Amino acid sequence: MRDDEDTGRALPERGLPAEQVLDDVRALRKGDRPTHGGRLFAYVYDPAVPGLDELAAAAHASSAHVNGLDPTAFPSLLAMENALVGAASRLLGGGTGTSAPDVVGSVTSGGTESLILAVKAARDARPDVAAPRIAVPVTAHAAFAKAAHYLRVALDPVPVDPVTLRPSAAAVAAAIGPDTVLVACSAPSYAHGVVDPVADIAAVADEAGVRCHVDACFGGWTLPWLRRLGEPVPPFDFAVAGVTSISVDLHKYAYAPKGVSVLLHRTPALRAPQFFAYADWPGYTMVNPVIASTRSGGPIAAAYATLRHLGEDGYLRLAAATRDAVAGLADAVRGTGGLRLLAEPESTVVCFTSTDPTLDLFVLVDELTARGWHTQPQLSYADLPASVHLTVTAAVAPRVAEFGPDLADAAAAARAAGPVKLPAELTALAATLTPDALTPELVAGLAAALGLGGPADGAGGFAPDATVNALLDAAPPALRERLLVEFVGLLQRPTY
Repeated sequence: MRDDEDTGRALPERGLPAEQVLDDVRALRKGDRPTHGGRLFAYVYDPAVPGLDELAAAAHASSAHVNGLDPTAFPSLLAMENALVGAASRLLGGGTGTSAPDVVGSVTSGGTESLILAVKAARDARPDVAAPRIAVPVTAHAAFAKAAHYLRVALDPVPVDPVTLRPSAAAVAAAIGPDTVLVACSAPSYAHGVVDPVADIAAVADEAGVRCHVDACFGGWTLPWLRRLGEPVPPFDFAVAGVTSISVDLHKYAYAPKGVSVLLHRTPALRAPQFFAYADWPGYTMVNPVIASTRSGGPIAAAYATLRHLGEDGYLRLAAATRDAVAGLADAVRGTGGLRLLAEPESTVVCFTSTDPTLDLFVLVDELTARGWHTQPQLSYADLPASVHLTVTAAVAPRVAEFGPDLADAAAAARAAGPVKLPAELTALAATLTPDALTPELVAGLAAALGLGGPADGAGGFAPDATVNALLDAAPPALRERLLVEFVGLLQRPTY
């Protein structure tokens, strides 16, 4: 007999037995996408290594209550952080010899924090610039826009070639002005998985006296292993003159649990403006290398255990399995009529679009979901078409043979269903409505029409289908942003 039937209440009148609480958590988790099994192509990174989850969980638990606020109080955490930074530095061209850069770094909670801190360091290093700006390719991660917003730095988007999906060094140079404090490039870009011309971009940044950050959050822990396997990986790390900082997420292809990233700087002097220190109050002097003050040691210990367990040989094997899986998935796309690769894979991404007007990509995504494949639809942008993104991990390798037939079957079903036909009033609304004109009543009506209700019984979730994606795709970016904010806001309501 359960003591409390309301599984949605976080604070019941009477405390519940531990096993009952865990049962509640397991019940809630049943509605989630699968984090293991090689059928989810976004958000999670699964190496399919037996025992690794248990090892990481045990390491996490051992240090969950250790506080990164004061490294002198918890030297174990400092030692593990320094080891993680050292591993990332060695992998990315630092600390490998007497002529190597004097790379230093910090462990952050994720790629977004790493990018925010890279922008902060660049901004604060130039107190002479009253209105700082950053030059960022349009294909760079949206976290740069978030950093610019939070830090009140202007964002100058750099266009990319619609065929190569990369910015040119000339376009970057044209975007650099007297107030530019940072230039960014991707290795690779998340959306399409292509590596920007880092050496050329770093050269023009260096010539202008501007820092150059390489966002390798997505690929920084896999491109070096692919290079060791003989793949033609272009230069992108500290071996490139002019690269001043690099970010790499360990909770991606280092296969550590969420959330651990590393931000590296070529020299200690370049990192110094990243710190925040404050002593003008009666409490302890605050000194933080990252945004958070109190930080759990759990994720750092879990990452440390993961790296030590897998080792270089393990990561090389995982990279080989991932490379082979990418090749197999790309072949499946090439073999399906009406689809084409948006870019030839050169990392761990397969990205494709439709060449057949009767084959709606958003309907295809729904059909793949119905067959147990969870992909990531990407909306059209400027002259870049809508696409489907597959983040490929080592766990996908055993599933590749299943994907091709399912993709062909899903494509046939999508053609039979036909493209999404939005009601005329919705199409007109998407084309003419401004973000400021959205009212709560209008948003609620749209949500109801699209079947986006709030969470049921404290669970539920926002799972856009083809109709929702078609509406968002028809809307300009500013309206997309506002619509998604409002839709997600409908879901984030307290349960009592």
